[in-house]
Amino acid sequence: MRHFPHARGVTLLPALGAAILILGRLAAAHAAHRAAPLAIAAQPAGRPEPRGDTYDLVIRNGRVMDPESRLDQTGTNVGVLDGRIAVVTREPIHGRHEIDAAGLVVAPGFIDMVSYDPNPVGVWNKIADGVTTNLTLHGGTTDPPVWYGYYGRHPPPVNFGASFFYSVARNELNIPLTAAATDKQILTLTERADRALREGALAVSFSLEYVPGIRREEIVPLMRLAHRYHVPVFFHARYSTMEGPGTNLEALREIIDGCRETGAAAEIEHITSTGGTFSMPQSVAMLEAARTSGLDITADAYPYTYWATYLDSERFAPGWQRRFRITFHDLQIAGSTERLTAESFARYRHEHRIAAAFAIPQADVTRAMETPWIMIASDGILGPTHNNHPRASGTFTRTLSVYVRELKVLSLMDALAKMTIQPARRMEQSSVEFRRKGRLSVGADADIVIFDPARVADRATVEHPEVPAVGMAWVIVNGTVVKTPAGLERTEHPGRPLRGDPAERARLAQNPS
Repeated sequence: MRHFPHARGVTLLPALGAAILILGRLAAAHAAHRAAPLAIAAQPAGRPEPRGDTYDLVIRNGRVMDPESRLDQTGTNVGVLDGRIAVVTREPIHGRHEIDAAGLVVAPGFIDMVSYDPNPVGVWNKIADGVTTNLTLHGGTTDPPVWYGYYGRHPPPVNFGASFFYSVARNELNIPLTAAATDKQILTLTERADRALREGALAVSFSLEYVPGIRREEIVPLMRLAHRYHVPVFFHARYSTMEGPGTNLEALREIIDGCRETGAAAEIEHITSTGGTFSMPQSVAMLEAARTSGLDITADAYPYTYWATYLDSERFAPGWQRRFRITFHDLQIAGSTERLTAESFARYRHEHRIAAAFAIPQADVTRAMETPWIMIASDGILGPTHNNHPRASGTFTRTLSVYVRELKVLSLMDALAKMTIQPARRMEQSSVEFRRKGRLSVGADADIVIFDPARVADRATVEHPEVPAVGMAWVIVNGTVVKTPAGLERTEHPGRPLRGDPAERARLAQNPS
């Protein structure tokens, strides 16, 4: 038996790192007898059947938490077979590999909807943060076959998927950031989006603040396409403050009106920094009213009181000090302790550097965390230069340590729901594969985190955004262990593509419903 010195009594049998094939025998339901009834979802008939009552992997004696069913039960065992959860029970079960999870939470792996391409550096910090699915939906691709083909040949340790990124498609037509597209260009862009959605793109992504030339005449046709193909539209909203010209409430009204006109579903990205800064009560109330009227609008946030972006972006257009209520000294270069001056701001602007801006009120973050339909998402992934915000390394563990454990703004179950079942449900119409994500129940994909709720914490800072989180003892993706208490299993790359089904998209193209 293989022992890990930092496992706190947890052991792992040999060869646990071997990838477990997801496509296996899916048979009739296995009769699982329980010492006490489990409040879990009905167990579907087509679930994996154990080989001689032996599972590929067994997680023993954990506190199993499933946000879909609200199951929260200690002393519970989970059996994994062929990459999926085959049984959840208090009865003894055995596996070829076993993990003792006594004293630890066993929960679905986290889904980061608002991330970027799963590069080989940043994905491992995602794993340490409990992320098992990394979606490139703030950004994405204009060519899904090429994008998915690349990551299919170079699979990351996390599941992956991408949106159609309108800003890049626009740039490929050489349309200036501040210029409106012509009618002919809009037709071309709409045709490209249609093709990308038929090829499996998970969503449509707009970055209106960074590309202020985008107008309603460009947005509405793509929202109509999104509605046709049952995919959400992800918005980095047009305005970020309450100082004109243009306010948060105007930015939200633009999105709400688009949803009402087209029927499309919308996700408002990082609302604490775009669309809600200095106006969170009013912003939430406006969106609540839209939701009550029947519109499908949700939002997400990261648990930090500062945002970060490139100094040469449109966000730092003239007047930024007034709009964001900050000075040069409230900006700090990522990866350093340096606060800026007028001189250094001009210099770093030409160097395409990222700066953190300490400009988000704590009350806005707390309100976002309290709002049930605002999910957790990072808006970041670490790159080789570490020119990034610490949210790239610690968004999910910081939510658990600060907003659950320390401030008690959220219960542990509600926090987990914002990281698992809620993003899975947001994406389910886009791809049926999300119906097996974000859950810890029979038939779900075995994307699992095992952690100590008293110890889990982020450690990344503006000075050192590369420092990984702590407390995630085990991380499992599609039945394969990618992190143990001893460290990351860097030879394992079990991530799988998540995309729309081409046959279904072809049907919707011909017969929209």
